[in-house]
Amino acid sequence: MMVKRMIVGVTLTALAAVLIMSGCQKKKADGDAAAKTTISVLNYADLTVANAAANQKWTWDTFKQRNPDVNLVIEDQYNEPFHQKTEAYAASGNLPDVLYVWPSGRSTSLHRNKLLKDLGPLIAKDNLQSSYLPIALDPSQQASNYLAMLPFAITSSHVFYINMEVLNDCGLQPAKTYAELKAQVPILKAKGYETVIMPNKDTWVMQSCLFSAIAGRFCGAGWEDDVLAGKTKFTDANFVNALTFIRTLYTDGVLAPSSLGMDYGDGPGLFATNKGAYYIDGDWRVGAFITDSTTGQALIPVSKQNNFRMSVFPDIEGAKLNKSTSVILGTGWAMSAAIPSGSAREDAAWRVIKWLTGVEVLSRGVELGAYSTPTRTDIDVSKLKLEPLLMAAGNLGKEFTTGTCVIDGVFHSDVFNPLNDGLQEIGLGKKTPQQVADDMQRAFDAAKAAGKF
Repeated sequence: MMVKRMIVGVTLTALAAVLIMSGCQKKKADGDAAAKTTISVLNYADLTVANAAANQKWTWDTFKQRNPDVNLVIEDQYNEPFHQKTEAYAASGNLPDVLYVWPSGRSTSLHRNKLLKDLGPLIAKDNLQSSYLPIALDPSQQASNYLAMLPFAITSSHVFYINMEVLNDCGLQPAKTYAELKAQVPILKAKGYETVIMPNKDTWVMQSCLFSAIAGRFCGAGWEDDVLAGKTKFTDANFVNALTFIRTLYTDGVLAPSSLGMDYGDGPGLFATNKGAYYIDGDWRVGAFITDSTTGQALIPVSKQNNFRMSVFPDIEGAKLNKSTSVILGTGWAMSAAIPSGSAREDAAWRVIKWLTGVEVLSRGVELGAYSTPTRTDIDVSKLKLEPLLMAAGNLGKEFTTGTCVIDGVFHSDVFNPLNDGLQEIGLGKKTPQQVADDMQRAFDAAKAAGKF
């Protein structure tokens, strides 16, 4: 009986210990859950681009593994739905904690209304000044005039992609001047090729990926500063001539009117399958052509990539400037100004931004074709595995001597939206270049009077 009582006693003691341990573990688990900081993220993600889905998964999964105390709630959006969602969040006063933004342009209202936190003090606190290119940390490059976002690249919004297979089939070489480009139209047409592929259904594409560069050619470097200072107007001859040149592209057959109904996403496939000799887009689009690490497939196989080149639009006779392209501080990451300084949310959100603009993520971005000119100063490009098209993107800077502005990166949306619509109307023959210039000047004067810049 004594032995039996001892066994029962030991069993009860063990059971009590188990219950106590279980209770402790539950409390610890509850405590761990309570200690997690939830960070909402609005992410701009084109998951149709090669490597995009796999890279997104690696980026977020790796952060979560290294930061178990942060609970990420990620919302993926792309193109117009992204901007519409951002505007809705801003209007409701409930911006996500971390969000993808532009230095100006489509994110101007976020900057102007000071909805984004100044990241300058956080950069200084962590002594990161030397880790980024000076332009990336220059507040004057952002519509807020403070460091509202941390960009991950410098962007060339205009690139003239060249398909040597198509040109060789027609006995041609890349056009060096516009006159040469125009002369190639009937030769290419006779073989069933388009001259220039450029999807223009989305109204921002013509303005950002071509017209901004053309405006720089006709108006000269720094022309936007003269407009902002009231020294020149959109209705002056140089700007009207730039608009007139866009009409000329259609009348000369360099651009097909059908491009005005072409979705932006259709361009890479058409160019990669030899439907045209040239293709106009931004430098970011190189990522659509390279090998997708998930499938091992590429729109342009590595074995053929040396047949494709990247340059800028040919010299235009009579232009003030040639061998130039439009460049801008790239997109990046921002933090909601509603997050209290010194809080756990600020610490967690800042870790997210540092990760997304850190050397590991940006190095992968270069390798996977997301961008060619990262803002980090500590990336050793010689150690990266780059396909021929990515090396061409890295050498794009050798193809031009001057960088001019991207219009939607300088002017308020009240000004560039009439231009975006007007460029389409010029292509469709619904408005003259002078009428579009008049619309822009009226919009500029009204926006300035309203104190919008």
